[in-house]
Amino acid sequence: MIRNRSGEYSSARAVEKSAGNPPGRRYAAATAGLAILLGGCANLGYYAQAVDGHLAIQKRTRPISEIVADPATAENLRRSLSTVSSLREFAVRELQLPDNGSFTTYADLGRPYAVWNVSAAPELSIEPEKWCFVAVGCVSYRGFFSMGEAQRFAGELKAQGYDVSVGGVRAYSTLGWFREPLLNTFLGYSDTELGQLIFHELAHQVVHVRDDTAFNESFATAVELEGIHRWLDKNGTEAQREAFIAGRKRKAAYTATLLEYRARLKTLFASSESDADKREGKTRIFADLDEKLANLQTPRAAVHRAPPARPKLNNADLATVSTYTGLVPAFQAILQQQGGNLGSFYEKVKEIARLPAPERTAVLRQVEASARPHAMGAASINPDPGSRVVANQ
Repeated sequence: MIRNRSGEYSSARAVEKSAGNPPGRRYAAATAGLAILLGGCANLGYYAQAVDGHLAIQKRTRPISEIVADPATAENLRRSLSTVSSLREFAVRELQLPDNGSFTTYADLGRPYAVWNVSAAPELSIEPEKWCFVAVGCVSYRGFFSMGEAQRFAGELKAQGYDVSVGGVRAYSTLGWFREPLLNTFLGYSDTELGQLIFHELAHQVVHVRDDTAFNESFATAVELEGIHRWLDKNGTEAQREAFIAGRKRKAAYTATLLEYRARLKTLFASSESDADKREGKTRIFADLDEKLANLQTPRAAVHRAPPARPKLNNADLATVSTYTGLVPAFQAILQQQGGNLGSFYEKVKEIARLPAPERTAVLRQVEASARPHAMGAASINPDPGSRVVANQ
């Protein structure tokens, strides 16, 4: 999926037919935001830009093995591509993630982001606006292959009175409908960050639930974190472990702050105060948040999505802040119950995914509540790479 953390999805069957390809698997979801939708006449223009954007990327791809073997390839690119190949092999061999040709090709897009996500929320609410599509249900943002198109759509929403956020998305996943290409937008990260990105995106190909972004993203994040712990155990250096721990601590502090202020806004908007008083309170809360964040060491951009391209946060930025992490403790508890066996874990998650939404959520909350304290990497914000499930030997 295109992330962001935080994604929209697409219907690939029509895309594949239009491209002359045989029916395959799904096309695009944005783990931080791609949205290629099928939804009706009003969406035809949006759908067309999505198809064109995806096909333009596919035309740029080359096999990684060919690029690595090419004497003309820059050494830094050769090293990065070799690292990705190793990480992909680890994902397949050690994490039992799909071996379907994903991340075996490379494309240089000549731009810093694969897509741009637009999210929105009402002026006096932190509930995200959603867009619903035939193939994938409802999601809380729209993804565009053109920054200009994203900004135009954001302008339309602003004119309607919404708080709007536009953010660049580096990672791009089709949920296995097509072979996922490695993009130039992935490069520049550390080996650990590259691993997180690849493990997360491949996890989306294991399980996907229509209309449940929190479930999908939290599952992929849980796999990402467990995967990087195992990779560090086998291949990491002490410096990499320390950097990972420090990064998790920074991100934990940042996320906790956003959640705190999101809760304050939710209380304000639900109060009986007048709209005028709510607007004043909102201004004060965001001023306090800006000051508090300025005193934090802001974490490096999440692996899948760049920070909002704006100087000030608004309701749209806080509306989906917990999408990638809210259910992570529950998934980690399930992995613990399976003795750290990822194959059994995936089957159990697929079983839960088939439940109706209310039952699915209830099961996850029950599992989380009954889990032993400090079971695995204690949720998405526990920075200790040693606190995780170890598979039974």
